[in-house]
Amino acid sequence: MVKNFLLPDPGEGLVEAEIVTWRVQPGDQVKINDVLVEVETSKSLVELPSPFEGTIKEILVPEGRLIDVGTPIVTIDDGTPDEPEEERPVANLVGSGPKATGTRRRPRKGASAAEAGQDPVHDQTAAAFQTAAPVSRRADDRAPLRPEPDHRPSGDPLPEPGPAPAEPEPTGGPVLAKPPVRKLAKDLGVDLTKITGSGDGGVITRADVERAARPAASVAAAGAEPAAAAVRYAGAEVVEERIPIKGVRRATAAAVTSSAFTAPHVTEWLTCDVSATMDLLDRLKQRRDLGEVRWTPLVLVAKAVLLALGRNPDLGSSWDEARGEIVQRRGVNLGIAAATPRGLLVPNIKGAHALDLVALAHRIEALVRTAKEGRTPPADTSGGTFTITNVGVFGVDAGTPILNPGEAGILCLGSIQRRPWVVGSGAEERIEPRWVTTLAVSFDHRLVDGEQGSRFLADVAAILSDPAQALLF
Repeated sequence: MVKNFLLPDPGEGLVEAEIVTWRVQPGDQVKINDVLVEVETSKSLVELPSPFEGTIKEILVPEGRLIDVGTPIVTIDDGTPDEPEEERPVANLVGSGPKATGTRRRPRKGASAAEAGQDPVHDQTAAAFQTAAPVSRRADDRAPLRPEPDHRPSGDPLPEPGPAPAEPEPTGGPVLAKPPVRKLAKDLGVDLTKITGSGDGGVITRADVERAARPAASVAAAGAEPAAAAVRYAGAEVVEERIPIKGVRRATAAAVTSSAFTAPHVTEWLTCDVSATMDLLDRLKQRRDLGEVRWTPLVLVAKAVLLALGRNPDLGSSWDEARGEIVQRRGVNLGIAAATPRGLLVPNIKGAHALDLVALAHRIEALVRTAKEGRTPPADTSGGTFTITNVGVFGVDAGTPILNPGEAGILCLGSIQRRPWVVGSGAEERIEPRWVTTLAVSFDHRLVDGEQGSRFLADVAAILSDPAQALLF
């Protein structure tokens, strides 16, 4: 029996994914849980295991195609005979039935779940991946309707073809589009009321929105590689390459735009002497009894942030506009911004406030490594309460960070450099080379006033200037 494997929801309510790499080809034998394909969501790369055992019959979606959750992506023959079934002609649509064969099953009275076209293994896989309800299909993914039988008497001439029907004008009535298509239209700035849907019953499809978002001359085929073209500006030729906005880049753009124009940002800076922290870092690196730990300045900054949040919990709260409430949190899921080949990701360490320094160092290392490999699970990018971004690794002194959506604060760590610094006081005052950095904190002014933001930043700087002060927190 040939079975369809539908694209499941990899988690966190994601509605679409891009097919990145197929790990199988038609004719391959697979077992349950063998990896079939690698897909890219707006948050991470995800490997999808097979819910069936059998032979790969057909790969339905090529690499590079962005598709909705619920779309059939591959068919697998499990080697069992097809169950007897009554058939009647229906529209031959991709994914329209258990086998998309142009027929619809009509289970006999008293039939079991398997006979009714329900597959327990597939149902379990769908539940494990939080499979969403079927969503709208692209217009170019639909197969033509099965032709009607010819009832003309033998020998009757075919009627002359008439003029093609005119394209219907937008009616201004209710918009027919599924939630993923509405979200795409919102992201691309497309007015759905001005689009005539090409789907069944006038439903607006993804392809309709994509065509409306770009001039016809620049629309590339789905899954096509970015095209480069030479353009002349004031007599000089410049090669332009157009890259589709998708995956992490599109998710990041939507998130920072929403954050920047929703939360009133305030940013404060503080430059401090962190020589004592750098000395502590050197001593920790020499401690063999602590095991294999990758000690970095970020680990000690993260610990200082966690301690400072304990004294300034407003920086870990959130604003619930829909319910008119401020949400106070008693724990910290600490986000660490990671620059990856796919774009910026902000996975977070759940319950970071309860970790000791060694455990925190291990978790940060694992979190960043997994992010750079593109293996961050969607659950690790949700539920954050406060974020640290480290621009110092690029040699940058400081920056104005944008809040991660749903969070009230973010700390930016600048580069740690040797600089001349005034030490001592009175007659002992002198200039010495010291390790110095600039800290910047952005906070949501709806939740955090200048007093709380300033106290938080001063607490972080105090701990980094003199780590012994952590004993007072």
